[in-house]
Amino acid sequence: MDIMYPIFTLVMFTFVMAFAVGSSRFISVRRRQVNPKYFVLMTGDAPPEYVQKLSRNFANLLEVPMLFYVLGAFVMALDINNSALVQHAWLFVGLRVVHSIIHVTYNHVIHRFTVFVLSTLALLAMWIQLISLVG
Repeated sequence: MDIMYPIFTLVMFTFVMAFAVGSSRFISVRRRQVNPKYFVLMTGDAPPEYVQKLSRNFANLLEVPMLFYVLGAFVMALDINNSALVQHAWLFVGLRVVHSIIHVTYNHVIHRFTVFVLSTLALLAMWIQLISLVG
């Protein structure tokens, strides 16, 4: 199943970002930039920007990509092997990585939103391809 490779790549990237979030929270507490009690209920004085950006980006990787994972499960369960679908999957994953890089670095909203829209359109194209292949 060729679709498994882009899925695995995005899962691994999500784990990388999860570790980055955990590290950033630990570092912010160690530097006394945030009270550790903040992370109990996420209330109180806001953590530094770098912690907030990483946390929000990690949450982003658990939102729209869920539709990608569901699509991948359908593709594998139905034993579909379609090169255009796999190319769109790699495009989606690449754009999600670019989105994350923009988000956690210079965070220009227009650039980030443009990449987000392009990745979402790639995912929509995959769903349309899937329906055309099974219907």
